[in-house]
Amino acid sequence: MSSLFRLRSFIRPYLPQTLLNLFLLLAVTGLSLYVPRIIQQVVDEGLTAGASAALIRSSLLLLTIGLGAAILNLGQRYLSEWVAARIGYDLRNRLFDHIQRQSFSYHDHAQSGQLISRCIEDVRAIERFAGSAIVEAAQFVLLTVGILWLMASDNLKLAVIALLPMIPLVYMTLEFGTRIGGLFFKVDNAVGEVSNRLQENVSGVQVVRAFAREEYEIDRFNTANREVFMHWVNVIDQWARIMPLSNFLIALGTILLLWFGGPMVLDGTVTLGELVAFNSYILLLGAPAQQLTQLVNAAGEATAGAQRVFEALDYQPEIQSAKNAQRLEQLRGEVEFRDVSLNYKDEKIPALEEINLKVEPNRIIAMMGQTGSGKTSLVNLIPRFYDVTHGQILVDGIDVRELDLVSFRRQIGIVLQTSLLFSDTLRANIAYGHPEASEEEIIAAAKAAQAHDFILELPQGYDTIVGERGITLSGGQRQRVAIARALLMNPRILILDDSTSSVDTQTEKLIQSALDQLMEGRTTFVIAHRLSTVRRADMIVVMDKGRIVQRGTHKDLLRHGGLYRQIYDLQLKGHEKFAEEMEELGQKEFSEPRRRSEELR
Repeated sequence: MSSLFRLRSFIRPYLPQTLLNLFLLLAVTGLSLYVPRIIQQVVDEGLTAGASAALIRSSLLLLTIGLGAAILNLGQRYLSEWVAARIGYDLRNRLFDHIQRQSFSYHDHAQSGQLISRCIEDVRAIERFAGSAIVEAAQFVLLTVGILWLMASDNLKLAVIALLPMIPLVYMTLEFGTRIGGLFFKVDNAVGEVSNRLQENVSGVQVVRAFAREEYEIDRFNTANREVFMHWVNVIDQWARIMPLSNFLIALGTILLLWFGGPMVLDGTVTLGELVAFNSYILLLGAPAQQLTQLVNAAGEATAGAQRVFEALDYQPEIQSAKNAQRLEQLRGEVEFRDVSLNYKDEKIPALEEINLKVEPNRIIAMMGQTGSGKTSLVNLIPRFYDVTHGQILVDGIDVRELDLVSFRRQIGIVLQTSLLFSDTLRANIAYGHPEASEEEIIAAAKAAQAHDFILELPQGYDTIVGERGITLSGGQRQRVAIARALLMNPRILILDDSTSSVDTQTEKLIQSALDQLMEGRTTFVIAHRLSTVRRADMIVVMDKGRIVQRGTHKDLLRHGGLYRQIYDLQLKGHEKFAEEMEELGQKEFSEPRRRSEELR
């Protein structure tokens, strides 16, 4: 329940609407409580006394009360649902904003399906509770208090008899409430797992089809779905046990009222109108009382949802700007690693150890090494995707932990190994990091990345909407759009994480030609496995098992042998020979038509 109380901070902005809603609820309850009094007058003064005028007057009064209650109910219901919808709106925004600001280490371990479930299913459970259950619970309390007071003031003995079954009903409902929250928490976790299975399978549908694993994935989904079913059955089982008993206790109140009240009417202790009014009170209380278990059910579901929502909100980002963070308007581009070590969460073996490297501004640094050697981990430390376990990363002589993250990262251009594009226009994808860019700037960046020509061939050109994750484009096209996106930011530090791995040799040559000019005047870190990339670097850094084992130029490293020489002989030499053959072939294809043309002249 403590999680539900924490929702008051989300209700506080809508306190005026909440107070107005409470006023309308009081008015509706007051009118409802007045109806049995009118019925009592109809019986005692109209039917028993035979006064037709009293019947007409009471009927008109009941009609007026009914119309008034209907109007008040409409306003009260609208306000309740409006406030609930606003709370859900604010919660979803807060959750999304919080998740967006989490560090990479959080998303390394968090399941996206569970996060989606918290943003949708759990918030929706809170909305349902805030929109209807709270109002119904408040109405039940107000009706109970009002009915107790009215019945006790009329006939205390008859009131005690009629309301006696309410005692076990309230006890059972409270006991039910202590158990239902835990059951719903299990349901929500199971629903989150189903969401995670679904999201993972939809994202990896190509792999599933390629390996003909449809039946296996169906079984996995069925297992997760069965967990939801079983937990729901437990909830239904508990609810089904208490609901019939609550109905019986409500009916028992009427039975006791007639059993003991009937003789009182016969001996004149109680009038027939009073007995009918008492029965009306019981019936008036019966509907919300019967819903009491449903209210507790909704409260349990909302408690579980709130617990999961606040569990996510309470997880503070590991990486965020310091309180007095410095804003660097223009970086020079000097980067230094001082005794840097990095251990990923829950990993015993360090990803990086004792890294010392100083890079002057406007230099091109090529990172080489086998898979898992630490190249990507090293460059990920520059924009603070992760924080060092030991040591310092200095940019322009300032520890990156002292810099304002937003202003700092806006001066870093990044092209990752996996080029993710959003389901939006190509124009919007290119301008993602610089949304105020002009059309001319967007086109210039696309041309520099060799993306302009293929974009113009698309049906709507720059207004073409790419599929989810850019699936409607080829790997090379996605990579070129990602490069254009990074270049449009005009960054002082450029990180290219194997950015030409998804393009063919001809496209790579075009991109490299453009990058030669765009790398001028900025510090560039390049992770690549092609000779054309490392040859033009000012320094090649060779890594192995999280350490820098060699550094120098291409010629120097070849001369000294070692790991770089091994990589060159195994990987780069073949690329070099292939590039030379392609260049010779291209020259022949160009020179042969030219020779024939000269002969014809």
